[in-house]
Amino acid sequence: MARSLILKELMKQTMAEALLQIKNVTKQFGDHVVLKDVNLEIAKGEVVCIIGPSGSGKSTLLRCINFIAPPDQGEIVFEGKTWKKFHSAFNVFANRKYEAQLPQLRSEIGMVFQHFNVFPHMTAVENVMLGLTKVRGKDRGSSRKIAEQALNQVGLGDKIDQYPEKLSGGQKQRVAIARALALNPKVMLFDEVTSALDPELVSGILDEMRRLAREGMTMVVVTHEMNFAFQVANRIVFMDQGKIVTTGTPDEIRNTTDPRARAFLSSILG
Repeated sequence: MARSLILKELMKQTMAEALLQIKNVTKQFGDHVVLKDVNLEIAKGEVVCIIGPSGSGKSTLLRCINFIAPPDQGEIVFEGKTWKKFHSAFNVFANRKYEAQLPQLRSEIGMVFQHFNVFPHMTAVENVMLGLTKVRGKDRGSSRKIAEQALNQVGLGDKIDQYPEKLSGGQKQRVAIARALALNPKVMLFDEVTSALDPELVSGILDEMRRLAREGMTMVVVTHEMNFAFQVANRIVFMDQGKIVTTGTPDEIRNTTDPRARAFLSSILG
């Protein structure tokens, strides 16, 4: 009983010191509202997995977090700094100020996409070096050393000078992970990073993500890999129709009474 109370108190303290806060975020494309007043807090070192049916707004939420798709309403608070989009014409200069700072934000909140997004005309190491030279302003010599370390970290030390056409899908995804890690981010966003891979390549990428979780990386993961979510996540968030329906520990989500979440899990897990 005493241990349970201590754990609950630690969780309260951790959530009170949220590294990342998503506040009342709404996003729409044309007349289609994709996110509806979404609220979520993520603590330092926490792994949050977001699950839900296709079209529920999961990927859009990640893109709102690092302003690839700026929220139409609401705000993102990262390390105590508020990021939001101003809609009044009088705030055009405020928006320009934010836009100038976005590369720095995106280097602190790294993102790995479903389709790799590696540049085919650059070698693996050159792909990883790009953010270091363009965002961090490092010279090519130091950038290459950091890039080589990042590629070694993800098991591609023998592929650093290979072009993407010579790499498998799983290796390209590792290059994308190394590119984000090289910037030493404080949060990593993963958007369905295994869904475009052949089944035999999935386990290697999930193992890499497990390693990051063990090392204390703060992670927000959109995934359909339910076993991974239940094994690695501190919290699981279930989304449907642009809203967070329910959230909880893996055990709480596995035993949820919410009918939509139960139906989704039943369809996935059988």
